Amino acid sequence: MSVGHIFFAYGWPGAMHIGTLLIGLGYGAHWAIVPATASELFGLKKFGALYNFLTLANPAGSLVFSGLIASSIYDREAENQAHGSMFNPDHVLRCQGSICYFLTSLIMSGFCLIAAALSMILVQRTKLVYTNLYGKTRS
Repeated sequence: MSVGHIFFAYGWPGAMHIGTLLIGLGYGAHWAIVPATASELFGLKKFGALYNFLTLANPAGSLVFSGLIASSIYDREAENQAHGSMFNPDHVLRCQGSICYFLTSLIMSGFCLIAAALSMILVQRTKLVYTNLYGKTRS
């Protein structure tokens, strides 16, 4: 997903298609793995409540990142472009080019890298639990 956001940030030709593919694969893998992982780590007793909490995290993250972070960065870039251009009779801030979402995409890429690092920490911390449950593995 991090690489997909990098493709979005730089706006290379065809980057939207590749970035969308990579981010879609990442989200698909996430939603396939998270319920199974949550049920194995926390049990099935309160799985319904836990799953609802996990499902609520996606729109909450969208609110924070899209509604607050991305919109403020976009508005700042649009104001920078408006100061350098001629008078806009509609007084509508518009941003043109890949610079509009460059910083937002880099921030999202950074958060994806942090999430990947935290996932690797979780893998290391639960390795003993899975070894005890399923026996010794080759790796």
